[in-house]
Amino acid sequence: MYVPFDTLPEESRIWIYQSNRKFSDDEINEIENDLKAFVERWSAHGTALEASYLLKYNRFIVLAVNQEVQQATGCSIDSSVAFIQNLEQKYKVDLLDKMNVTFKNGEYIAHKSLIDFKRMAKEKAVTQNTVVFNNLVNTIGEFNDSWEVPAGESWHSRFF
Repeated sequence: MYVPFDTLPEESRIWIYQSNRKFSDDEINEIENDLKAFVERWSAHGTALEASYLLKYNRFIVLAVNQEVQQATGCSIDSSVAFIQNLEQKYKVDLLDKMNVTFKNGEYIAHKSLIDFKRMAKEKAVTQNTVVFNNLVNTIGEFNDSWEVPAGESWHSRFF
């Protein structure tokens, strides 16, 4: 059951998928329609999940579930991954590779492999103050507080 993202409690579980490229406005409109349809029918053991989604920077897809109402289960999580895999195929993007880093470079959002990011840190092309997207956050509260942070305040700090 779809609910607006901003009505979910901060303890709601989230999953963040980052694209290796920016989606066009037309793609965003299609993805938003697909996401809403998926979330409307998303369930765990036949019980509808109180869920939502958020699209950020034409690059990130955030799925959220209010686990106080109904816990996401292995099968429901598998169905969300299958949905994301379908988006990958449809738009020829990578959404599941966790070995990439996305960060702000001025107003631009850059996407690099972890190896390239490490090299950039060594060469001081990125610093501890570079704003990174910490896609390891697990709840809406963590997302609000710790998703966009200086690299020195996230798991990326080990590269400096």
